[in-house]
Amino acid sequence: MQKIRILVVDDHTIVRDGICALLSLAADMEVVGEAANGQEAMEKVKELAPDVVIMDIAMPLLGGMETTRRIRKQFPGTRVLALTQYADKEYVFPVIEAGAHGFISKTAASSELVVGIRSVYRGDSFLSPSVAKLLVENVQTGGNLQERRDPYDQLTGRERDVLKLLAEGHTTQEVADILVISPKTVEGYKTNLMDKLDIHNRVDLIKYALRKGIITV
Repeated sequence: MQKIRILVVDDHTIVRDGICALLSLAADMEVVGEAANGQEAMEKVKELAPDVVIMDIAMPLLGGMETTRRIRKQFPGTRVLALTQYADKEYVFPVIEAGAHGFISKTAASSELVVGIRSVYRGDSFLSPSVAKLLVENVQTGGNLQERRDPYDQLTGRERDVLKLLAEGHTTQEVADILVISPKTVEGYKTNLMDKLDIHNRVDLIKYALRKGIITV
């Protein structure tokens, strides 16, 4: 039997251990690797070529949404199943837009995760009942994913870098040093990204980054 090769990505060791223990009971599944953040996940996907990535959303260094975007672009053969405690529209719609093939709440039954993995591996989509309910309500109220597209999608790669570093507490000069650009250029990126996100001060920028999983406390 060909087993489903799985990469488990979550910044909490106890969560990864629990998922690995659960999946070890499934005869058709094999956990080939683990990662504690998005940067590690990208390296592991390149190295291990898993069939399915179980992706946490809120992680340090590189959040799950951005990691999902990069995997979808660079490794289209790998399926992403988002697993998060945030099963509300502020997270669900952006994750789906980012390219996740499925979305499961961490409050779901363990059997649901196994079913979800098999579904996305077959090429289907999978949503927890609570997430599916959100989508149905969205349609019933006349909304659509396009209308709810997160303005984060409009940011360039460099603007996202600046956003993350500023949200982590770095000064303009420190960001300039890290990215090897001038402070004036950093200010330009900062102005552009805050305009796109409709954010007007540093506190709101940090709150946004936390909510999006770009940084963690």
